[in-house]
Amino acid sequence: MFDVTFLESSWTCIFGHGCQGVLTGPTPELVQGCCSYGAHFTDEKDRRRVEKAALRLTDDQWQFRSRGRQGTTRVKKNGEIVTRLVKDACIFLNRPDFHRGPGCALHVLAMDNDESYIPLKPDVCWQLPLHRDDETLEGGHVITRISEWKRRDWGAGGDEFHWWCTEAAGAFTGKTRVVDSMRDELVAMIGQDVYDKLLVHLDERARRPKATRLAHPVLRRR
Repeated sequence: MFDVTFLESSWTCIFGHGCQGVLTGPTPELVQGCCSYGAHFTDEKDRRRVEKAALRLTDDQWQFRSRGRQGTTRVKKNGEIVTRLVKDACIFLNRPDFHRGPGCALHVLAMDNDESYIPLKPDVCWQLPLHRDDETLEGGHVITRISEWKRRDWGAGGDEFHWWCTEAAGAFTGKTRVVDSMRDELVAMIGQDVYDKLLVHLDERARRPKATRLAHPVLRRR
C-alpha cells in the first residue's frame, strides 16, 4: 500500500536551504537537519554495516574522525542502538566550520567514490522521509505500507520538534515527483519489480482523461 499523494508530491530535502532542524526552536544556522539526536538503528546488522563504512572515512571527509576511533555507536539503557553524539549532534555530522561543509560524512564518502549512500548510512537516514511499516496479519500475511514519515512516527519526542519537513510548504519545491527523485530509496525498500509496477500505475493514472492529481495536504492548507 502506498501513500500516492506524497509519492506524487514535489517534496525535496532542503537541508541547508531553509531546513529549520528538529530542535525545540528554529535553528537553521546550525545546519543539523534531522541529525541533532543521532540515528537509531533498526537492528544489529544495520549497526555493523555503518560501523564498517565508518572505517573507510578519512580526515578530509569526516570532521570527527578522531572521536570516531573511540566508537561511533552506543546502546541506550532501553536497549536502543544509536549513533554517538558529539557537540549535541550525530558524530557523523560535519558542521558548517568544516572545510567540506556541513552534512553527513557518510554522504561525502559516497560522493567522493561515486557510489550509492544507501549501503553506507543507517537505514532511517537514507529512507527519510519515506516510512515503511509492515503489519503481519493472521495467517502470516504481511501488509507493507509506504508513506511519508510524520512527526508522530518519532514517538513522543516528535511532539517537541519545532519543525518537521513534511509539514512545511517550503519543502515542497522539488522539480520532480518523490516517486522519481527517491527512486533508489524506493527500490531498496520494496524491490525493483514492485517499484516498476508502481511507476506504471502512476503514469497510466496520470494519462487518464480528466485525471486530477490531489495536492499534498500541506499545500492545500496554504
